[in-house]
Amino acid sequence: MGRYALPFFGKSNPKTNADSGDLRYYTRVAFWMSAWYITSLVTLFMNKIILTSPGGDKYVLGVTQMCMTAALGAVKVYGVDKSSGKKQDAVEYKTFRRDMFLVGVMRGATVILGLVSLAHVAVSFTETIKSSAPLFTVVFSWVILGQKTSWQVVVSLVPVMCGLALSSATEISYDTVGFLAAVGNNIVDCVQNVFSKKLLAKLSPVELQFYTSLAAATIQLPMILYTVGPQLVGKTSTLDAAMVKMLLLDGLSYHLQSVTAYYTMSLLTPVSQSVANTAKRALLILLSILYFQNQVGMYNVVGVSIVILGVFLYNHCKRTFS
Repeated sequence: MGRYALPFFGKSNPKTNADSGDLRYYTRVAFWMSAWYITSLVTLFMNKIILTSPGGDKYVLGVTQMCMTAALGAVKVYGVDKSSGKKQDAVEYKTFRRDMFLVGVMRGATVILGLVSLAHVAVSFTETIKSSAPLFTVVFSWVILGQKTSWQVVVSLVPVMCGLALSSATEISYDTVGFLAAVGNNIVDCVQNVFSKKLLAKLSPVELQFYTSLAAATIQLPMILYTVGPQLVGKTSTLDAAMVKMLLLDGLSYHLQSVTAYYTMSLLTPVSQSVANTAKRALLILLSILYFQNQVGMYNVVGVSIVILGVFLYNHCKRTFS
């Protein structure tokens, strides 16, 4: 599948956008992006509801998500292709095991860090911090890869930093553990996205989602058994029938979110993907404030708005001056 810059996200190069008039392409983009937005919303809200409910545990939730998406992914990867009636073969290449291990570690880390953040701070604050991802991308590209960034792009990140500082300083639900977990989630997620983008040249979105989920679940399992093993069996278990149902629903939603995110990533350029992700963050922040009725001050609203506008400015400068 080709990757293009969407016209409504910025000017596209007609030489590299030969399918700009292809209605089927834009229909696919609209479908996968809408599915990605909806499943992200459901998963985020379910995560917060589970973590604030009696018996809700971030480690149990994390391993449930990884195991559910690995199990459902296995049905597709190792199942029978209906079009041919034949069992599909596993895909493997020279650095396959190493790549899956690395992305698996990062996926597991982002899940746990994200859930720790949600357990300590409001959903809107967590999403505000995640909206600052371009800032971390520029910093780590310079530190790790030695890539130089134009001064226009660097300047465009100033509003992001100022807005994040203002939002953090005036956040009513601010908690150091939640803040650091969200920042850590952002850092690992930036590295994971860059690496996953390269792997999509070798694997399909479904295959990448399955193998990395399996690796993440395998890596997490020993920690889960050690920390919450007693809750899973015996009289000390706090998982009632209602909680189990919510965990399964959350796991299914997380699986669909992962698949739709990878399909969206395979269709868009990095710039368009970043803009789409920023728009999604803005929508999640607004809806979470309305749904959970989070108390927000005027300066907090101003800070969130500055972060979102700053990220759109960064994407424009990145496309224009890079």
